[in-house]
Amino acid sequence: MEPESAGCTQIVIDTNVALDLLVFDDPSCAALKADLEAGRARWLATEAMRDEFARVLDYPHIARRLSSVSRHPADVLTAFDALIEPVAERPPRARCVCTDPDDQMFVDLAVAWKAGLLSKDRAVLALRRRLAEVGVWVRPGA
Repeated sequence: MEPESAGCTQIVIDTNVALDLLVFDDPSCAALKADLEAGRARWLATEAMRDEFARVLDYPHIARRLSSVSRHPADVLTAFDALIEPVAERPPRARCVCTDPDDQMFVDLAVAWKAGLLSKDRAVLALRRRLAEVGVWVRPGA
């Protein structure tokens, strides 16, 4: 992880990586989770990002996964809230435009805060070089 503020890395995490972290317990997210819990990383998120995450928790395949491990969407949202640092103000639109409009909010926040961006989305990953030019690193997942 790279961009730092007060000794910790600022990151923006897209919905798919957040699902890996909080729903699927993907082992590749273990270090990320440890960094977030220890305060070595700071997960920046807006209300729109939280709303999207909450909406995705109701998708049938996600609901089945949660049910299979006896977890409720409200518990996952509580975990989300415990790990994020809410950003109240919606950032301005970045000059780096994502071809997937649903992912633009992640790009905008990362650019505004010069934060790292964890995303599995091809459209976001395609912006790596352009985002690096404005001080934002992009990695696929944790």
